[in-house]
Amino acid sequence: MTKPSLRSFRLNSLDEPTDDMLHAIMEQVGEAAKESTKRAKQALQRMFEETDAEIRALKALQS
Repeated sequence: MTKPSLRSFRLNSLDEPTDDMLHAIMEQVGEAAKESTKRAKQALQRMFEETDAEIRALKALQS
């Protein structure tokens, strides 16, 4: 199933998705979750590094 047809598919009480459709949807959800987690980890790492640099700068000023 292609991405456009997946995007247009909506779960409702009238349409039952096929096993292939559910598999494709869950694959995309999994990929999106992995990408979101990756971005969150990168942002957290960047914040840690910025905070570490600020602490080191403050310690250097106090010396």
